[in-house]
Amino acid sequence: MIGRKFQAGTGKRAGAGRAGGKDMAGGKDRAGGKGKDRGKGVADRKKKPFYMLRKKVCRFCEDKKAPVDYKDTAKLQKYLTERGKIIPSRISGNCARHQRELARAIKKGRAISLLPYVTE
Repeated sequence: MIGRKFQAGTGKRAGAGRAGGKDMAGGKDRAGGKGKDRGKGVADRKKKPFYMLRKKVCRFCEDKKAPVDYKDTAKLQKYLTERGKIIPSRISGNCARHQRELARAIKKGRAISLLPYVTE
C-alpha cells in the first residue's frame, strides 16, 4: 500500500469514513443513516418491473439439428457486435456449453478470415 496513509491503530485509511451519517455536501442526514431512520431509503421501496422478464433459451439447445459450425458465417454474425466482439451468454441466452462452442467457432472463423477480428 504505497502512497496511502492509515489512521494509527484503526486499520482504516485517513478520511475514509463519514462521521454521524452526514452527507459531505449539505450536512443533512442521508437516508439509511444512524438512528431510528436507518434502512428507510430509496433501496427499501418496492420496484415494479416495467415489463415481464422472459427466460432466455439457448437457440442451439432448442434446435438440436443445428450444430455450431465455423463455416456458417451468417449464424455466427448474430453473436458478434458491430465492433466484432463476441456477445456474452447473459445477453444472447446461450447455455455455457454452446457459448464455449460458439466462441471456438468464431475464433476459428476469424483465424481463416471468414469473420472479422475488428470492424471500423
